[in-house]
Amino acid sequence: MEATKRIYIFLIIVTLVMVLIYAQGIIIPFILAILFLFLIRVIRNILSKIKYVGRLPQWVLTIISSVLLLTFLVFTVEMISQNIQQLSKTLPVYEANVNKITNSISQQFNVDLSSLLSDFADELNFGGILSKIFSTLTGLFGDAFMVFLYLIFLLLEEPILPKKVKAMYPDQKSYNRINGLIKKIDKSVSNYIAVKTLVSLITGMLSYFVLLIIGVDAPLFWSFLIFVLNFIPSIGSLIATLFPTIFAMLQFGDITPAILVLAIVGAIQLIMGNLVEPRIMGTSLNISPLVVFLTLALWGVMWGVTGMLLSVPITVIIIIIMSEFPDTRPIAVLLSQQGKINKKEEK
Repeated sequence: MEATKRIYIFLIIVTLVMVLIYAQGIIIPFILAILFLFLIRVIRNILSKIKYVGRLPQWVLTIISSVLLLTFLVFTVEMISQNIQQLSKTLPVYEANVNKITNSISQQFNVDLSSLLSDFADELNFGGILSKIFSTLTGLFGDAFMVFLYLIFLLLEEPILPKKVKAMYPDQKSYNRINGLIKKIDKSVSNYIAVKTLVSLITGMLSYFVLLIIGVDAPLFWSFLIFVLNFIPSIGSLIATLFPTIFAMLQFGDITPAILVLAIVGAIQLIMGNLVEPRIMGTSLNISPLVVFLTLALWGVMWGVTGMLLSVPITVIIIIIMSEFPDTRPIAVLLSQQGKINKKEEK
């Protein structure tokens, strides 16, 4: 029986992975809609605390929150498109500066980089690099209609869900358990999204002013890239810093602006990521750093950059659900940060 059970579990896991890979066109828009729902709820909670505005009915606050989020997304996409066009016009300048940078480094460090990098420089296609970056970003909004459709139904379903859960679990004990599970998922994911969005937004804004002062082309595009990539744990902030650094060097044909971008934007990333974010977020997510890295790689392989962005919220939900069932509770403990999965154990 035990061997049969393990075979069934293995087959279920394999089937689930296959579905996640081949049905990602349906699943990813749905998950994005759920995350947008959490963002709308965060905005709605903020509005509810404002004097006079908080007195409005909840459905009115939901509409206002949805309009604010949608306006922000449309404005962002429009501004990014304009910045991409600006960058595209200056690509010949970037390509011409490659040799200039190579000669400058060769003279300063007495190394013949011209022969070493000649083939590499000839093969560099900055237009292709730029288009790949843009396609990755716009890919998140590529299924905008599906995400919007899912979001509408989720918003319509939200006020009815408690009644459905109550009808599904008429027993008070079972209802309290399921209701508690839903609240734990809601709180953990909402806190993560709210804090991560706030920290990433501040990081992007500070980086924007730095890039603007230094004179880097399309600072809004790079600051938005920093904002998005900050949602990817561990490596996101590193990649977000390297991109504008490299393009600053190519734009000016000099290494000094690149060093300034690397130093200042890197310092902002370190301060926000290692000092500000942990103080605000604390250890509420309760995920092992090793698990964060492994899930980042796993979801990245299955869903690419989008999977990396969604890896932490998905892992949080999985840990919370697993912690509620005796058979999967040991796995939740293993995935947790300190082997503690509820407040009772921490005492």
